[in-house]
Amino acid sequence: MRKLIFFISIFFALTVKAQTWDSLKVAQIFGKNVGTMVIYDKAKEKYYRYNQPRAAERFTPASTFKIPNSLFGLESGAITDENHLLKWDGVKRWRKEWNRDNTLATAIKYSVVWYYQELARLVGKEKSEKYLKDIGYGNCRVGDKIDFYWLDNSLKISAEEQIAFLKRFYDYKLPFSKRSVDIVKKIMPEEKYKNSVMRFKTGTGNKEDETWLAWLVGYVEKKGNIYFFAFNVEAPTFEKADKLRNEISRNVLKQTKILN
Repeated sequence: MRKLIFFISIFFALTVKAQTWDSLKVAQIFGKNVGTMVIYDKAKEKYYRYNQPRAAERFTPASTFKIPNSLFGLESGAITDENHLLKWDGVKRWRKEWNRDNTLATAIKYSVVWYYQELARLVGKEKSEKYLKDIGYGNCRVGDKIDFYWLDNSLKISAEEQIAFLKRFYDYKLPFSKRSVDIVKKIMPEEKYKNSVMRFKTGTGNKEDETWLAWLVGYVEKKGNIYFFAFNVEAPTFEKADKLRNEISRNVLKQTKILN
């Protein structure tokens, strides 16, 4: 009986410990908002998950796809390097940085949709489908529109799969040249903190039911360790989704002391 009580106590202690990150802290940050976050600690080879069922659910990658899309463009030879310029088509769009010529470096920084649409057309459907299958990116589906498949819910990926992709990307385990990977690593947006650097890509799009979905994916380099993360949240408007993404994702990373 004492042994049974002992093992029950140990089980309870471990359960409480596991809930410290998942249920007690992170759930308070998420509140009533529907979303998920997956973090992988490379040194400890350990995953941390909030809302695990959703972490396995696939959604449109939206502009987080600019990471593999950049690799596709470089690897195929459609563009030469981060300074490759594509001419603005003259169509006025909602963000001023989009209404001018852009390079790959500025296009990923300002998430310039038209640049990546032109890049996808240059790469072509056949190569795009091959690259997607080669890297096992989500459901690997291009769909009918070569310049819109990562935005129209043809291509879908889960938070778990985003982490798997980022790990292979960081460790040069994708079937792409080191040069291509290094260029994309260099141009990814970043935020610098006292003890850590976060490199990331945002993404915002609509689910089939028109609900807005906001992503933040990337990795944090800190004291010789790497923390990969994939976050998504949904909201009724673009503005709300954007606000929740910026607040919740960073609050979780700060609460877990990954960002400081």
